Amino acid sequence: MKSILEIKNLSISFGENEVIHDISYNLNENEILGIVGESGSGKSVSSLSILGLLPKNISKINNGTILFNGNELTKLTSKAFQKIRGNKIAMIFQEPMSSLNPSMTCGKQVEEILLQHTKLSKKQIKEETLILFKRVKLPNPKRIFKAFPHEISGGQKQRVMIAMAIACKPDILIADEPTTALDVTVQKDIINLLKGLQIETKMSIIFITHDLALISEIADRVLVMYKGDIVEQGMVKDIFNNPKHNYTKALINSRPSLDTRLKNLPTIKDFLNNNISTEIISTKQREINHKILYSKKPILEVINIEKEYITKSGWFTKPKHFKAVNNVSFKLYEGETLGLVGESGCGKSTLGNAILQLDKATAGTILYNGIDITKLSKKEIRVLRKDIQIIFQDPYSSLNPRIPIGEAIMEPMRVHNLYTTDSERKTKVIDILNRVGLSEDYLYRYPHEFSGGQRQRIGIARTIALQPKLIVCDESVSALDISVQAQVLNLLNELKKDFGFTYIFISHDLAVVKYMSDQLLVMNQGKIEELDDADTIYNDPKKDYTKRLIHAIPKGL
Repeated sequence: MKSILEIKNLSISFGENEVIHDISYNLNENEILGIVGESGSGKSVSSLSILGLLPKNISKINNGTILFNGNELTKLTSKAFQKIRGNKIAMIFQEPMSSLNPSMTCGKQVEEILLQHTKLSKKQIKEETLILFKRVKLPNPKRIFKAFPHEISGGQKQRVMIAMAIACKPDILIADEPTTALDVTVQKDIINLLKGLQIETKMSIIFITHDLALISEIADRVLVMYKGDIVEQGMVKDIFNNPKHNYTKALINSRPSLDTRLKNLPTIKDFLNNNISTEIISTKQREINHKILYSKKPILEVINIEKEYITKSGWFTKPKHFKAVNNVSFKLYEGETLGLVGESGCGKSTLGNAILQLDKATAGTILYNGIDITKLSKKEIRVLRKDIQIIFQDPYSSLNPRIPIGEAIMEPMRVHNLYTTDSERKTKVIDILNRVGLSEDYLYRYPHEFSGGQRQRIGIARTIALQPKLIVCDESVSALDISVQAQVLNLLNELKKDFGFTYIFISHDLAVVKYMSDQLLVMNQGKIEELDDADTIYNDPKKDYTKRLIHAIPKGL
């Protein structure tokens, strides 16, 4: 097989810190190469170096060569790179919303690429853009051509990015975590689309992700990166069936299994220290636990809840009514984890917000310990906040960047008059930080000084500081690396056992929800599709929608 790209002995530094250590690999013509590893492994940095996109003043290629069709890329000027970027080598970035220009229509952004690299007329460019939108299977290409990025869904934004990337028929497409924040069904669509485009155009693809199961769905070969080194590379089938390095084994096994329920998910640290627990929760144990759980009174009863939004687009148009949550009822028992699953826009977060009284329901009743919380005054809701808490999806945006994390955890304690002095509160904060696996040293640090997994632990610490009874976990692990996700899921289960928490666990990832949940509630277009035991729904789904969600989960080989 002929190599289109060869990377030899590449080393990259940021200041004095070397982040890529002497790596070598090649990309063949008409091939999909997967690069897998966690945040900080160096997979994105090494790929940005191919396009000359490393930050100018703080980064440096110390050593090595990058050959594209025999041409050395590390010696190119910025002007020479402009002829290659988007034309010969294109890139799809992880977060389409921050990569697309919010002040330009989607059509104009694709046209800009064609204007830069082709000699087509304005009319031909518009026609070519609409053809590209059809190729990436965007519904109603003419509408999306005129739409701004905020007017289309996440999956559609990602398709616009793909249209931009393939506009000039590049030889190489670099896809950097292109499906991380997407629903499993949309993720599967994007994977199938990229595979289809690769077969059709014969371009080579570098597909970057932290999810090895996802790599198995798309790549021919895979290389595994850890702390700036390539620890393993080979054919996907070989790596999956016979991984050599403990890090690779950890990446494969840290994701919750769909067949067995381990008591604790293994983490990278467990594998590297050869300290893996294989203890499982049996079906019999689960039945005994559920018998005790469901013999009590429910802590929460949601009865016929509806949430309707009214939109009005102009003076002379009739207002439109949209039911985000439509006649939803269920019971939640003390010590239970109720999984709430569905695609984006199904109403799961809106339902969570209605329970939290952050967004009042239009109709229906929510009973918490027998009291209808929809009828409470503002003062009574403030008292209720102590009992019902939330762990947000993005801990960084929910923490004040100007407040040290010790203060951020202590603040709600003061609001709810927990403990008598700040000295007492500080002692409690240190206990809580230790409980979530963080040390006292972190007390005076700011949110930007932490990794994503650490910030999520801080978010959990802030939530449990109030000793709540019910916690809504809203997509609280969806953006985390596989191993960090395993650590956080283990922590949530540990805290539930120790403090008797009750969880509503919201996610679009059915594998994670199945692992965490006692009961599973599947939502679609504001309504309940199915509500039953998590294992029952997974093993015997009744509705086509649920079957589609299960089918879309990356299974690995």
